Amino acid sequence: MAQTIGMIGLGIMGRPMAKNLIKAGLPVIVHSRSQGPVDELVGAGAKRGSSPKDVAAQAEVLITMLPNSPEVEEVALGMDGIIEGARKGLLFLDMSTISPLVSQKVGKALTAKGVRMLDAPVSGGEKGAIDATLSIMVGGEKADFDAALPIFQTLGKTITHLGPLGAGGFTKLANQIIVAVNLTALGEALTLAKKAGLDRELTLKALGGGLAGSKCLEQKTPNYVTGTYKPGFKIDLHFKDLGLIMESGRALGVPLPCTAIVQELFNALRVKGRGGLDHSGVITLLEELAGLPSQS
Repeated sequence: MAQTIGMIGLGIMGRPMAKNLIKAGLPVIVHSRSQGPVDELVGAGAKRGSSPKDVAAQAEVLITMLPNSPEVEEVALGMDGIIEGARKGLLFLDMSTISPLVSQKVGKALTAKGVRMLDAPVSGGEKGAIDATLSIMVGGEKADFDAALPIFQTLGKTITHLGPLGAGGFTKLANQIIVAVNLTALGEALTLAKKAGLDRELTLKALGGGLAGSKCLEQKTPNYVTGTYKPGFKIDLHFKDLGLIMESGRALGVPLPCTAIVQELFNALRVKGRGGLDHSGVITLLEELAGLPSQS
């Protein structure tokens, strides 16, 4: 009989991930602060959980996909949290992007309850979640990774065990440096090309065929061509990740000069009320600085 999967957090990423679990024929229990996605997934065949405690009491594997460290800590260790409902042997997969230090703190508390934990943040954005092609970066015990692998394979394509608990989170932060800097470089390049009078679609085609090509360019090309930045991953969320990155850099003694500049650009976008745009929308600020009309 298939394991019962709990899913807590049904936002841009969590909702399509839960749908893929249901499509795979797995019994799924869902819970989220927003009831709309819960109702939608119950209609698709999931069971409704009344609280994280309730979900943990019924699940054999529990996944969280939440915005930040405080939310994960509250859901895991707070009142009516996972720790209150979990049975010994529960496998907890936190797929949020949070501080690796918080992952380790939560893991230590849950271990005392007999809960096994992996930190398993993802990359690939909404499209990757919908298409089940996410890159999943996993930290924790190898035996727990092996147990979780069939579930990860339902959600993603590139699945890597990187070391002890927290290793997945540190890898995701490294990933977020590359994505943020890449999108900012793309924004600068396309702004320069636009100011020079070049056709954007042709420019993207030319850039994508050479060394400048990237997953970021490939996935965000429709945004750049249309000049619209509907969020696949919001500037607000990437700004949060940049904060985690800078904190980790200070803690580990790693200077991150390029990341610091990009963090301030993302901060400026939020000040201008653009935090809800897709993170490729950093180009709107660069176009504005260049005196070009933005289509955002």
